[in-house]
Amino acid sequence: DDEATTRRSDPRVAHTSEEARRSAIQSIPFEEIEAGSRRKLADVLSSPTLFRRMPVHVSPCDPDLYLFLASHPDVLVGIWEELGVSEFRMAQTGPDVFRLTDGTTATATAEIVYRDNDTHIAYCEGEYRGPLLRTPIRARSILILKTGYVQESDGNCYITSRLDTFIHVENATVDFLTRTFQPLVGKVADHNFLQTTAFVGSLSRTTQNNHQGVQRLAARLHRVDPKVRREFADLAGEIGQKANRQAAHRTPLGTPVAVRDESEEETVTR
Repeated sequence: DDEATTRRSDPRVAHTSEEARRSAIQSIPFEEIEAGSRRKLADVLSSPTLFRRMPVHVSPCDPDLYLFLASHPDVLVGIWEELGVSEFRMAQTGPDVFRLTDGTTATATAEIVYRDNDTHIAYCEGEYRGPLLRTPIRARSILILKTGYVQESDGNCYITSRLDTFIHVENATVDFLTRTFQPLVGKVADHNFLQTTAFVGSLSRTTQNNHQGVQRLAARLHRVDPKVRREFADLAGEIGQKANRQAAHRTPLGTPVAVRDESEEETVTR
């Protein structure tokens, strides 16, 4: 019993319990969310196919960069596209609204319905059209990203990230299969979240060490709005300058790997 209790409260493991589900719902500031978005969230929460609280991840990262990427996921997806590590494409289609596609089978729309320094909530709708499917699989989901910040005496900053997900699948057969294979689906989701947080930490290190290279990378994100690209480039410059000022107190974090650049070698750890 003690072991089970410890596991239920361990932030390093995923949770699907009723207790975690209630905690996730209680973390949503419904009174601060626009009425139409509240109705969309309530609809998913009334009959979720899956709920998962992913393990908490800790990564070294500049807080301003983290918050920028959380509010502009198209920048992150655009970097993956430029580096050739993902088939997904994302573009902003409205205020806090983004469209994601893999070009062939999957499309999704994500809307950030709430954000502050420690909470980002997105409502998503999407569909998957596989070659063996008679009709597309449609799903709606809620993503709740909770964030904590720690700054050590030498100036190094660490971000703690936890993602709660609610998914409602419309097709009854797929709903059943999704529930049946929930452990497998959950492990894939955990891995993707870990990879994403690790990449963001790596991008932060690269920006600290080579902000000019990241600024050149920003200029090549052609799917990102030019204003957002400029904001990203300006932020990279600020982070680089801050890193230079703290160089005497900063401990090296990780070992970046080489990534192709048109003018000189840049580094990002994947």
